Amino acid sequence: MSTTVAIIGRPNVGKSTLFNRLVGKRLALVDDAPGVTRDRREGDAKLGDLEFRIFDTAGLDDAADETLQGRMQAQTLAAIEDADVCLFLIDARAGVTPIDHHFADLVRKSQRPVILVANKCEGKVGTDALYEAFSLGLGEAVGLSAEHGEGMSDLFDALEPFVTPGDADTGEGDEAPAGRDKPLRIAIIGRPNAGKSTLINRMLGEDRLLTGPEAGITRDSISVDWQWQDLPVKLFDTAGLRRRARVINKVEKLSAADALRAVRFAEVVVLLLDANQPFEKQDLHLADLAAREGRALVLVINKWDLIGDKRSALADLKEKAERLLPQVRGVPMVTLSAATGKGLQRLMPAVMEVYEAWNRRVTTGELNRWLSEAIERHPPPAAKGRRIKLRYMTQAKSRPPTFIAFCSRAKELPDSYSRYLINSLREDFDIWGSPVRMQLRQGKNPYAKDRKARS
Repeated sequence: MSTTVAIIGRPNVGKSTLFNRLVGKRLALVDDAPGVTRDRREGDAKLGDLEFRIFDTAGLDDAADETLQGRMQAQTLAAIEDADVCLFLIDARAGVTPIDHHFADLVRKSQRPVILVANKCEGKVGTDALYEAFSLGLGEAVGLSAEHGEGMSDLFDALEPFVTPGDADTGEGDEAPAGRDKPLRIAIIGRPNAGKSTLINRMLGEDRLLTGPEAGITRDSISVDWQWQDLPVKLFDTAGLRRRARVINKVEKLSAADALRAVRFAEVVVLLLDANQPFEKQDLHLADLAAREGRALVLVINKWDLIGDKRSALADLKEKAERLLPQVRGVPMVTLSAATGKGLQRLMPAVMEVYEAWNRRVTTGELNRWLSEAIERHPPPAAKGRRIKLRYMTQAKSRPPTFIAFCSRAKELPDSYSRYLINSLREDFDIWGSPVRMQLRQGKNPYAKDRKARS
């Protein structure tokens, strides 16, 4: 098992900056505003030859349990319980505060090993805070600057007794049994308050992610490892995405960019729609985003337990999906309740169905036999009195399925005929719920040069 390290401390002391420094990537959102981080974020960290699992946590704050801040603190306390050692950060510029004393007492009661870290010690700044930190009763503080990378060798010395060199858990993260080199990556996206975090918690069977009635709780794109029928899966919870014109807050802009990055790295995108307000303009925009990024798509209608006439509502939803989302025609639709778990058993089979379609490959022989039949059923139109000839087709790649058709005067082939070919490919080769791309290429005429010379 890999050593697990939790970074804890009050808001705005630089926990996410240190997290990013140790994982070597800008995974966690960083901003001057306090309280940007709300959920536990995990990552694989490396410091010298020390390798370990690390948690970034929400800032500790004294708040009632039922409030958002109280629920954030509960997530941090859960990270402390799961950790083998904690890095307790204080702000060396601000010195030791009363709230630092309060939470130092809390950490001591957890009986976890604690390394006290005085962050923002650029140059000689914060020297006084290093002496003042002894009053917390957590031993000598390690002075460093997470932003500038100063003092990391001292942190290495402090962590070394707890982490064996090369102590990485190869059984977690990106290593996968069941014949896959990496876990299946699934991004859960949707408008704010659609129930994304609630859905992931229900899938995991634990309250891993912060939830509540407030819209926009999730800010970071949090990845969580999971197993489904021995298949390794990495679930990405994302911030709710609103129309760009409505996003004016800097932190929300960072959250939206993080969510879009999660879509680009995903293999399957699960778009969560509110059953009470399905297919809003933003829902259609998000579905189109997944299609443009070439991701397989599953539509999930959440809060289905609140719908009365389910049969009529489902028929209406299917009609709207076919009419409003032609670019992902035949996309599977799953109705469920993330709050109760009813209907959840249908989600992963739908995910695997579109994942297989997304990976579909068709042999060149099958493809050209199909092309002959498709042309016979519906010949290409004539352009300027001359019929366009489709000569040959091949599949360039999968993920998503991408085909190349060679024809005469490719630029003159109408879009409607390309759509006919794509829709026929979907039907005949069972490619539903995945974008299908087609490129038209025009073969060179070997006699064109001689014709120009004679003229």
